[in-house]
Order: sequence, then C-alpha cells, then structure tokens
Amino acid sequence: MTRVAAIQMASGPNIDANLIEAARLIQKAVEQGARLVVLPENFALMGMTEQDKVAQRERDGDGPIQAFLADQARRHGIWLVGGTVPLEADDPQKIRAACLLYDERGERVARYDKIHLFDVSLSEHGERYDESATIEPGDQVVVADTPFGRLGLAVCYDLRFPELFRALLDRGAEIFAVPSAFTAITGKAHWEILVRARAIEDLCYVIAADQGGYHVNGRETYGDSMIVDPWGQVLDRLPHGSGIVVAGLDRERLASIRRNFPSIVHRRL
Repeated sequence: MTRVAAIQMASGPNIDANLIEAARLIQKAVEQGARLVVLPENFALMGMTEQDKVAQRERDGDGPIQAFLADQARRHGIWLVGGTVPLEADDPQKIRAACLLYDERGERVARYDKIHLFDVSLSEHGERYDESATIEPGDQVVVADTPFGRLGLAVCYDLRFPELFRALLDRGAEIFAVPSAFTAITGKAHWEILVRARAIEDLCYVIAADQGGYHVNGRETYGDSMIVDPWGQVLDRLPHGSGIVVAGLDRERLASIRRNFPSIVHRRL
C-alpha cells in the first residue's frame, strides 16, 4: 500500500509566500509517509486580477515555480503533481494552465494543459468567471506511468466532463489527480458528488486537492480536499483551511474491485 496526499491551500497574490506554504505542507505530507503528493490548482498564485497570472507566466521548462516543484520532488524523493503553473501560450495575452508531474529525481515526466475552461455566470450570486479570456485551452489527454499505477491528470472544471475521465480510463488510468480551485458556491452544490462519481464510474482512486478558504482578492474557494477509493469511499478529507489529507492507495483492492464488479468491461456505448 502506498501513502498519497492532497494539499489544501488558500493561496494569495504573493508567489514567494505561497511557495513557502506549499513547501511546509509538502514536508508535512512527507512526514506522514506520502510518496505521491498533489498540490491544488493555482497553488503558486491567486492574483488580485486575472491578468496577474499572465504577467507571471513562465517558459516551458524554465521559471521559479517549475524550479520549486522539481526541487521539492527531488529533495523529498516523492512524485509531485504541481497543481497548475501559468506557462506561455501561443497568444501573448494568455497562459496555459499546465498541470506538471515530477518524479522522485525532480525530473518532469508529464504535462497536462487544462482542457475545459470555467466560463460561467452565477447571476443569482453575483459571480462571473471567464477563464478563456486569459487561458488558452489544452487538447491532449494525459496519463503517466508511476510506481503507484497509471496516473491520469485533470484540473478542476474538468470534473464535470465524464468523457474526459473515460478517455483517461481507456488509456489505462488507475488513479486520477485533480488539482482544483472550486468556488464556495459550486463546491457546496457539487464538489463531493463529482469527485466520488468519477471514482465510482471509472473504478479509480481520486486524489482531489482543492483551494480552500478566503483569498486576498475577495474570492472564496470551497476546500474539502479528499482522497476517494474506487468504491467511492472517502478515505480522508479536510473541510476547511490549509492542511493535508493522506490515505493509502491499495492496488490489490483496486484490482479486486475491478475483477468482482466489472462494470468497465460491461460498457456498450
């Protein structure tokens, strides 16, 4: 059995402060035996405006946020899912929201660019989000081999699109890592339902690392980071505030569930 962890933060506009907090929580996860750690979406920067992340975007493979992730993975000898990092896009006024996976040597082994962008209006609550104004969507489904199983990468709003997770499953995924920054409103309504549904319908472990708290820019994120097993059981969760959730990932249990409840091979469409 492998220990895995999801980190929950309430990131702000100061990158250095966010990285210090991320390092503290990674250390805490390692002390509890985690060998795979997942950071939340926007862990390094939740700016005052949406343009802030464009100003801080990094070249692919070069920049302080990427250097931090590589160093943390190498220093602790862990596999690390680096939430999302603002990387250069084709459009100079936008970024790619890139979820980066590093191995225990600090080498990057996978990159997933968020496909589904959060362009929604919650008019009854006075909230509007327009990610496509500053983010260029990806178009590649990404699954990576790890010592713990085949790991599929997805980000936040992707949770609402089961076809993406089926595509990950068809590429052999056994674990989903889902860095997120769910709003308080949508999180209260749908977060747990969506996370557990993706685990149940695909018979996969889900490591869902969410932003959770009040941010300097006035935004509130939901939190409730959790690790869910392939039967939909919540193994550990953190309702509010900064911290970690840690649980065991048992590949024998996953294989047993898939063997005894073979809904994946029963698909007809």
